[in-house]
Amino acid sequence: MNNEVIGKCPICGNEMEVTKLSCNSCGTSIEGHFSLCKFCKLSDEQKNFVEVFIKNRGNIKEIEKELGISYPTVRNKLESVIEALGYSPKYNVPSINKKEILERLSNGEITSEEAINLLKGEE
Repeated sequence: MNNEVIGKCPICGNEMEVTKLSCNSCGTSIEGHFSLCKFCKLSDEQKNFVEVFIKNRGNIKEIEKELGISYPTVRNKLESVIEALGYSPKYNVPSINKKEILERLSNGEITSEEAINLLKGEE
């Protein structure tokens, strides 16, 4: 059974640290203080989103379809991943681009109900 290393403490939420590495083949062990990669710090939900994002080559329309979520939700999830990786989010407050929403509606990318929700600033 393969257990994945967790990046955050389930008790306090602080970052975890690896202190021992072992080889299953020869039995060699190395002890010390090792940091985890940035992606280990993502939640399972964030890792799933990153996988879908990469699989769809960043195509927001395809990500919306696969996950069944709206454009603002995709963007919020992406911002959450960016922040969890230690970078400053670029968009703190989602801006409403009415022209883009209307173009997406006109192109059949979103329904009229989704357009109304987007114009209201809802996800």
